[in-house]
Parts: sequence; C-alpha cells; structure tokens
Amino acid sequence: MAKPFSVPPVVFRSSAVQRRPPPRPASPGLPFMSFDLGPAPSSSSFSARVPGSFEDEPPLLEELGIDTRQIWRKTSSILNPLRVAAHLHDDADLSGPFLFLMLFGLFQLLAGKLHFGVILGWVTVATLFLYAVFNLLAGRSGNLDLHRCLSLVGYCMLPMAIFSAASLFVPRGGVTIFAMAAVFVLWSTRVCTALLVALASCGDELRGLVAYACCLVYTVFSLLVIF
Repeated sequence: MAKPFSVPPVVFRSSAVQRRPPPRPASPGLPFMSFDLGPAPSSSSFSARVPGSFEDEPPLLEELGIDTRQIWRKTSSILNPLRVAAHLHDDADLSGPFLFLMLFGLFQLLAGKLHFGVILGWVTVATLFLYAVFNLLAGRSGNLDLHRCLSLVGYCMLPMAIFSAASLFVPRGGVTIFAMAAVFVLWSTRVCTALLVALASCGDELRGLVAYACCLVYTVFSLLVIF
C-alpha cells in the first residue's frame, strides 16, 4: 500500500503590502528645479508688447513715393489749357506720366494696335529732343534738367490719351478724326510750351520755337492714333 503523504497547511499573511519610498536624488546638494511655466499670456498683452504693428505702417503708395493728391492736382492743371498752374510741376515725378502713357497704349490696344513699345521709345526720343533743343536755345539762362523734361512731356500726354479714347467712336479716314487730332495736338502743345517756359525761366522770346518743337512731338503721337 502507498504510504499517506502529509501536506503542510499554507498560511497567507494578512498584512498590507508596504510601498517603497521614492528614491532620493543621487546628489542631495542640487536644488529641485520646477518646470511650471504658468498660464500663457493673452493675445492682447502680447500685441501690446510688440514694438511695431501693421497699423503704424505708412500706406504702400507713400512708401513708393507716389503722391496721388499731387498727381490729381497736376492732372487738373493740364485739363485747363487756358490757365496752367506751373508751380504744381516744380516737383517732377514719373508716376503720372507713366499712367497716361499706359492709358494711351491701352486705348490703342482696344483699337487693335499694339504700340506699348513704340510709345515708350517715342517718349524717350521726344524727351531727349526737347531737352537738347531747349538747352541749345536757352543757353546758360535755361535750367531744364532731363528728369523734369520727361515729367512734363508725360503729363502733357493726357490730351493724347483722351484723343486715343475718343478715336474709338470716330470712323477712320474721315475729316472728323483729323480735326480732332489738330485740336488735341494744339492742346498738348500749348500746355507743354507754357510749362517749359515757366519752369525753365528762359523768357517769352523763345516761346515760338519751343512751341514748334512741342507741336512736332505731339503730332507724331497723333499719327499713331489716326493711322
């Protein structure tokens, strides 16, 4: 017979499991560092500390040196050929002339003519021509510089731009468009001559010769519109 086997009773301890204390830092001399950054700052306080904002920035046209009010005053003086305010053109600029040249070319484009390169080239040649002729006639008494001459020639292109827009509603090859061309050429010639004589301080004795040179310049531009 098999011998009976005695198994000792298993006793479970009822005591709770003890937790181990957290390990101490290896270097007790180092201070404890806290990474609590606190609440994030509000957007209003952040924007208040910014030294410059978009509200303080000047307008884009002012940064580019384009004075729209001055351009409008100069344009208004050109629109009245009988009373030209020459003092408004003391400060020469190229923003207004560039605008009028683009308008002239745009109306020509609506008529089926692509003349942007021709217009810019002719304006450059016309400016050099008037600059050379005026300084040769005035001699040492004239004080016309190339930048001011280009500004005056460009501003006086406003009647030519109006003529280019009006020619879209006039039949080609008739007497009407030639009569209109003569009126607008005389308009541009009178205004440009008055501005050149007044700003360059050369005297009225050269007004006729300067007017002849200006008439040749704006007649060439009128031929672009007619033909």
